[in-house]
Amino acid sequence: MTVILDREEQLTNAPIASGWHRVCAIDELEPAWGEAALLGGKQVALFRTMQDEVLAVSQQDPSTLSNVMARGIVGSRGSRPTIASPLHKEVYDLETGECFTNPELRLAIYATRLVDGYIEVAV
Repeated sequence: MTVILDREEQLTNAPIASGWHRVCAIDELEPAWGEAALLGGKQVALFRTMQDEVLAVSQQDPSTLSNVMARGIVGSRGSRPTIASPLHKEVYDLETGECFTNPELRLAIYATRLVDGYIEVAV
């Protein structure tokens, strides 16, 4: 599993304050493929869409509590981008965190933005 560390965490090896964190250049993320990042002590799964939008959700699978969501199956439900857990195949909306297959489950979602060609995530 690839873990991209926030620059401050690389230098200090300590959790950083909440807020916006620069993760990587958008070109480092492949479309329709997940990558994991450790930001402010939280594991986050990042997904680049075919339209160069980047969506971020918790890396932790709500069903099993395993940190595996970046390895899930990217898809869609109508116009909604989705991720299916690689373990039990629950399907989550990447924009809202809602689970389509089990309404009791929900993924935490994180805001993202593109700044000078770099992805930033708010945690």
